[in-house]
Formats: sequence, structure tokens, C-alpha cells
Amino acid sequence: MSAAPDTLELLPDAQAAPRAAQWIERIAEREGWPQKTAFALTLCVDEALTNIVSYAFDDPARPPAVALRCRRAGPDIELQLRDNGRPYDPTASEPPALAASLDEARIGGHGVRLMRHYLQSLTYRREGDWNCLSMTVRM
Repeated sequence: MSAAPDTLELLPDAQAAPRAAQWIERIAEREGWPQKTAFALTLCVDEALTNIVSYAFDDPARPPAVALRCRRAGPDIELQLRDNGRPYDPTASEPPALAASLDEARIGGHGVRLMRHYLQSLTYRREGDWNCLSMTVRM
């Protein structure tokens, strides 16, 4: 991967996650990433974008925006996802307990658990009006 990061800007709509997945797959193919690395980032970005599109934007006066940046840092791939939606830190709370059976299972709240499983690190910070979610996966 070159010194300059790959970037992608998206509208937060129903096509955001598929477009981001295609973008990650193109980078992975170009850079020769292991399939496991590409899968992990694609899955985690899909999870994060789905939540952003569904819940982050409710201010009609502010045009919604999402930006992704991907770069190599030694043995790691770092992907930063930024959105100008309402402040939300997905890392601030623990995921709900796992259900003992399918009958007891509840929908929602398990995305962060999934992301933590696949990522080396998952961090959040607020920069001005932007949510910044950083995801790192080890090659």
C-alpha cells in the first residue's frame, strides 16, 4: 500500500455499505491482503455503516456525510470511518450478554462484540462535529 491512504466519501444511504465493501475488496486485491483480513474489515465496516445510516442522521439542516480512510501501518491495516452525525461512541458500553438459546436471543447490540472479535483494536473519538471510529486489523 502506498504511503498515501486510500479514501472514499459516501452519502449515508442504502448503498453506502455495499460501496464501502467494493472499495475494501479492490484495495485488498490490489495489495494482496489475506482473505481473512479483507473479510474482517468488510464485515466490521458493514456493521458500522449500517448503524450510521440507520441512526446517526436526524438534522435536516446539516447535509450528512461519511468518509473512510484506509492505510497500512506495518503489519496492520487501519481503517478510519468518519461521519458528521449525532455523537455516538459504540465502544462505550458492553454488548448484551449472550442468550442461552435462540428462543431467549434478542436482536441488536451484538455488532460491537462481532467487531471486537475480528479487529486488533476498535477506538472512538469525537473531533468537532465528526464521529471517528478507528478499526485496526493485523495482517
